[in-house]
Amino acid sequence: MTNELVINARPHETRVALVENGVVVELHVKRGSEQELVGNIYLGKVLRVLPGMQAAFINIGIDKPAFLYVTDVYNDLRYWEQIMLQEEDEGNNLETVIPSRMRFIKESDINIEGLLQEGQDILVQVSKEPLGTKGARATSHISLPGRHLVFMPTVDHIGISRRIEDEKERIRLKKIMQKLRPPSAGFIVRTVSELAPKEKLKSEMEFLTKLWANIQRRRETSSAPSLLHKELTITLRAVRDLFTKEIDRLVIDSKEEYKLILEFIETFAPNLRYSIELYEGREPIFDAYGINMEINRALEKKIWLKSGGYIVIESTEALTAIDVNTGSYV
Repeated sequence: MTNELVINARPHETRVALVENGVVVELHVKRGSEQELVGNIYLGKVLRVLPGMQAAFINIGIDKPAFLYVTDVYNDLRYWEQIMLQEEDEGNNLETVIPSRMRFIKESDINIEGLLQEGQDILVQVSKEPLGTKGARATSHISLPGRHLVFMPTVDHIGISRRIEDEKERIRLKKIMQKLRPPSAGFIVRTVSELAPKEKLKSEMEFLTKLWANIQRRRETSSAPSLLHKELTITLRAVRDLFTKEIDRLVIDSKEEYKLILEFIETFAPNLRYSIELYEGREPIFDAYGINMEINRALEKKIWLKSGGYIVIESTEALTAIDVNTGSYV
């Protein structure tokens, strides 16, 4: 069996499926009418500070203000955990090196009013898309992901993917990062960095630090609210984050997006271009690969389990309820 990244790109909708041994393990969907906000960096303005909720509403220039919680302003270990979990969701199990001076701070000891005031300008990054009547979730902890590295300009930290198991390779990568990184800057070394030459890591590090410098320059010449940096499209994000050496091929059904992917990948992994295919079959690509059938089955309210039991999934704006039933497993 093979591992494939299958992309269905149409003007009204783009869908990305990661298929491992014939099973859809990840699905990402972007509809044409939806804004892509996660990853965008804004110069925002504090609209309201809510001491009772230990949070604030931030105007970032869109319809609804973004929500900023106190722990997304104050630096403590919860930030490390959040970054680690995000990377693990993308398949990168990480081992982190945290400075001894970092520690957990009780939320009751942090006062949002001591950190933010109404009318104040603040640099934020969207961490969660708006949902229903709720605005986007924002954080002041900026992270700039690349193919091999994730740059965290506001923290002093090095993290190495646990999927890189060879101890000599881990030591090599750690030494490279400690030698090359700017003072007090943080980097996460992603799984695809295994066996990557020092020059490649250095080049990407320089690119990410220059990107951050450009964002800071735009901040100096902009007035809030302003968009300072826009994240990649869903297609290029999938190539950057999911198209690893474990993927045998990437298949896409849009000639325009196919050309963009080839141009994009030429900058960091030109050898992968031979694993990229343009799908030109008559049958819709998600039908040809059996993905639509998998999606329809996964979206059913009632899902049977191999044990004979079943679960019932119901989503509301507040929460998703999962009811587990024994069924015939008695």
